[in-house]
This record gives sequence, structure tokens and C-alpha cells, in this order.
Amino acid sequence: MSPPTILLSAGEASSDMYAARLATALKSRTDAQIFGMGGKRMADAGVELVAEYHEVAVVGIAEVLHKIPSVIGIQRRLASEAKRRGAALAILVDSPGTHLGVARRLKQSSIPVGYFIGPQIWAWRPGRVRVVKRLVKRMVVIFPFEAKIYREAGVPVDFVGHPLVDVVHPTQNRQEFAAQNGLDPSRPIVTLLPGSRRNEIAQNFPTILAACERLVQQAHWPGAVQFVLAAAPGLDAQFWSAYAGPNLPLKRAVGATYDALAAADCAVVASGTATVEAALLGTPMVVVYRVAPTTAFVLRRMLRTPFIGMVNLIAGREVAPELIQDNFTAESVEREVRRLLESSSAREEAKSGLAKVRAKLGPGGAIERAADIFAGML
Repeated sequence: MSPPTILLSAGEASSDMYAARLATALKSRTDAQIFGMGGKRMADAGVELVAEYHEVAVVGIAEVLHKIPSVIGIQRRLASEAKRRGAALAILVDSPGTHLGVARRLKQSSIPVGYFIGPQIWAWRPGRVRVVKRLVKRMVVIFPFEAKIYREAGVPVDFVGHPLVDVVHPTQNRQEFAAQNGLDPSRPIVTLLPGSRRNEIAQNFPTILAACERLVQQAHWPGAVQFVLAAAPGLDAQFWSAYAGPNLPLKRAVGATYDALAAADCAVVASGTATVEAALLGTPMVVVYRVAPTTAFVLRRMLRTPFIGMVNLIAGREVAPELIQDNFTAESVEREVRRLLESSSAREEAKSGLAKVRAKLGPGGAIERAADIFAGML
């Protein structure tokens, strides 16, 4: 009897990381052959790639329009390959804009679908839960409040905890990180995470840098604050040099995001997975984000939550200030960073809130639990 075949698909960088770990865990439990869409991490984990996530990854509603033909093509390719190979199971990771279309096509071929890290129906487009109920055999979610929503909608669901709990750990303390990067550990350190995609960085980074320049120019701050750019992988020095200003000392740390966050007094973080990473490390942060005006216009009418920062959504209150769209200015970022740097009580209050967020993300072992569930679906 030939081994079963699994379609495993990830639509962006963070999903590629989770799916790679999931593939490794599945291989230790089954003899399944795994193929699908992803990136380098999945390929390194032994997944046969028939598509790369770069073909569909994009941020924003306006920005995604030119990607529609590519997305449809990927959906057809994945479903066709799953049918041709007689896949016993499909596991789709995040990226509902791409993956719900894949699930619809897989349904026509009677291939069961497990979904890991599902659509954010609690934030926007709640009607998607009906689509999920029709197309997905089992949801595996990473936030505790999600399970209740899916369960009440009649969708079989398991909460396994957040996969980042197991991996977000620094390898250096503040003194070691400072020494390696030419920083003074006795002076304030502000770590910057402007995003991982080029269009995302273009929207966020100039305003963040302008805020940093304002901090440097203040009479009582000159020479005091040190800035570290936790650079996303895959973007070279030449890309970042286009943003560098001559009057702003900025250390670029590559492949050391967790060390850079752990060493920081506070951070400026683009809304997304990085806010969860900062929370797990207990780093006070200012959450920022900007999208194209057309995207913002649509989202304002669709969002159902008072926050967009994941840390605040998990906490159920504001544990990190959010500066979004029109509120995201150099002046507002400077004000919030200065508040955290000047007030030890503000930093301690933020750390207390982040500790509660950390407690809600589960005890670790999320990938292993997810692998048990998906292996059981074969």
C-alpha cells in the first residue's frame, strides 16, 4: 500500500515557518508524502513545492487587485495537483484570501481539508464562518477566543496554543547584544520593526524614521537614544540604504530579531506577528500601521474590533498604544516612545499587560498538538 499524500500550503513568510515545523512533526508521525505551496523553510523540511508563497503574498485590498490572476492560478494549480496525486488530506495555513478558494476546489474532489490558523472572522468578514463550515472538516486555532466563535457556528475546532511560544527566545542578554552591535547598554535602546514586505515597509518606515529623528533632535535626548533596525530576512543592505538618513545613527541587526527586542527598552512594531513576538519577550511597544487609502477606506467599514494589534485583541484592552493610518504620524510615535522611555512605571505597566497576553497563548507544544490532530485525520 502506497503512503498517503498530504497537500500542505502556506501563503506568507510566517506561515512558511509554522508549516515547515508542522511538516517535520507530521513526518515523525506518518509516512505521508507532503507537497504544496511555501518557501525555503518548507523546502528545507522536505516538502515538495509546486508553488511559492511569493506568488500570492501581498498586503491590502487595493494592493491585491493586480494579484488576482496569480491567486486564481495558484488555487487551480494546488487543487489540480492534490487531485492528480490522490491527496488524502489538505492542510491550509492562514492566508484565507488564497486558501478558501483552494478549499472550494478541493471540496469538488472530495479531499478533506484541515485549516491551521484560520480566517480572522472575529475582526472582519464574519460571514466567512459559514464558508468555513461548508468547506473545512476541522479548524485548528492558535488564539483562545477563536475556538468559542467556531464552536458556536458548528465548526469542529481545536485550540492548540500559539506556535511562537516555543521559538521566541533570545540567545543573548542586553549586555551581549550591545557589545556585539556597538551599543552602550547603559543608554536607552529602541528597536524598530517596520514590517517584512517591501510595500509594508514603504508605508511604515519613513514615518518611524522621522519620529526617531525628532527624538534625536530633542535638547535632553541628543546622543542618548540608540536605534536598532531588526531587519526582515531577504532584504539586503542596499534596500535599507534607501531609507537611511545621515543624521540618524541606526544599527541594522539581521537574523537577530528576538535578541534586538529582548535588549530594547521599547520597540516600534508594525502590526502583525511581530507584536506577538514582542509580547512573548515582554518588550513594551508602540504598534503602528498604514495601508493605501483605498484599503483603509474599505477596512474602516468592515472591521468589527476596537483594536487591530494582536496583543490588544488577545488582552481585550490596550496594553500597547496603536497608531494607525491618520493617527500614525512622526509626532505621535515620538510622543509614545518618549513616554515609555521617560517613565519606568509606564514600562512596568506595559510589561504587566504583556505577561497576561503571554499566559493566554498556551503552554507551548502547539505544533505537536496540531500534528496529532492532522495525523488523526488521515
